[in-house]
Amino acid sequence: MSISPTYPGVYLQELPSSVHTITGVPTSVAAFVGAAPRGPVTGPVHIGSFADYQRAFGGVSASSPMSYAVYQFYNNGGSDAVVVRITSAGNVAATIDITPEAAADAKITLAAASPGIWGNGLQVTVDHNIYPPPQAGATPSYNLTVYDTGSGTRERYLSVSTASASPQSLDKMLSTSALLATPAAPVPTTVPPAGTYDASGGGNPGAKDTPPADTPPGYADYLGSQADKTGIYQLYNAGIFNLLCLPGAPAQLLTNAATLCVDLRAILLVDPPAAWTTVANAVTGMNAPPLTGAPAANAAVYFPSLQLADPSQNGLLITVPPCGTIAGVIASTDASRGVWKAPAGTAASLVGVTSLVSVTGGLPLNLADSDSGQLNPLGVNCLRSFPVIGPVVWGARTLVGADALTSQWKYLPVRRLALYIESSLLQGTQWVVFEPNDEPLWSAIRLNVGAFMNSLFQQGAFQGQTAQDAYLVKCDQENNPQNTIDQGIVNILVGFAPLDPAEFVIIQIEQLAGQLQT
Repeated sequence: MSISPTYPGVYLQELPSSVHTITGVPTSVAAFVGAAPRGPVTGPVHIGSFADYQRAFGGVSASSPMSYAVYQFYNNGGSDAVVVRITSAGNVAATIDITPEAAADAKITLAAASPGIWGNGLQVTVDHNIYPPPQAGATPSYNLTVYDTGSGTRERYLSVSTASASPQSLDKMLSTSALLATPAAPVPTTVPPAGTYDASGGGNPGAKDTPPADTPPGYADYLGSQADKTGIYQLYNAGIFNLLCLPGAPAQLLTNAATLCVDLRAILLVDPPAAWTTVANAVTGMNAPPLTGAPAANAAVYFPSLQLADPSQNGLLITVPPCGTIAGVIASTDASRGVWKAPAGTAASLVGVTSLVSVTGGLPLNLADSDSGQLNPLGVNCLRSFPVIGPVVWGARTLVGADALTSQWKYLPVRRLALYIESSLLQGTQWVVFEPNDEPLWSAIRLNVGAFMNSLFQQGAFQGQTAQDAYLVKCDQENNPQNTIDQGIVNILVGFAPLDPAEFVIIQIEQLAGQLQT
């Protein structure tokens, strides 16, 4: 605020700084959408390790391609992820009735926290060993123990009150449970009989619902509703993520997923279609690519599939899609070199991969230079295996990276760098909204956006010997004429000179003969 001087002397006034530091957003948060044996179905769930995934979704399972993708993501250097569990609409949660069927007015039916046959392994034990013993006239209470025979997880709730208003009532106590859903209030005021009960009706003749099997989710389950934020559209609630993996999802979901990635400035990692069993099939398959049009710039396809030792089946070799492994390699490359470095080359090792195989059948599929020479110009990123080095990523193109398309987003690191800058500036310039739209604001924008771009230039993200050659930030009267000011619009132009990867290295050798040294 301004100072009104009233006496001769020195006045001190603190002025607001025009510096608004723009911080870069994360670059390698991976989102996984797929089926899992257990876990929340109202996601997304943020995880920071595979141990987090195991606790929430049950770990590696032969029925869940997503579980192997998450496992390989962390095995290859990934750190942050979000998971959306998709389940068939017909799958139900197991229930356990801990009161006799005749006591309909005091029935307590407990349901598993999520759908799936995993809930059949839940056991609930009721005991009346309250300590200290309740005084005469006190509200009746009991102890409740929940045990998951599948994972070994146990939860114990002491002195569960039959008073619905009590902070220890059943619905409030189970609100933090990872095994049981919170029962609907009001809670019955009758203490259930002591005993151990399970979803099969053991220990109790009351009603129960035992799921017979888990039905795999279909296209409609994956798609969900954009308006209701269900299915894949739960990712609108995920915050920032940069990589999307759909292991095991129906192929017709790709267009919706790519469009979602355009909206949220992410990259879709596409697994090879089932028909790509050979190099020839893959070349033919690119006559009708998995994705076309503008959304294909936010997608990249990798070929072939991977074979690895299944940790849940004593090392049995299984075939898995490559998306989770690739996401881990990208995360590792971002951490060590930056988002502008192509996640490919001899340093982009595929950790945990025993061999490269066909999509179906698991037959060895070791690509040669001639195979890569056919697929790379079509925009297919090859996975190669070299002596001593082992399996690596040997391609860094988007699905508009075919030579015939001549797209500005041909290369994956260029597209990812642009998305990184877009997301960082979108988040870092929120302070501009409702500021007076004139030269002082434009100057502050140039200062802050320029400082962010210069930091990237100093890290080697752009071409050019000088900052003037590497990037451009323009926000002045020329691109903000009076008519746009009158509309409440401020225009900011940001340009950069990207670093294209050294995809082809040409070595020229000339033989010199009869040359005299002087």
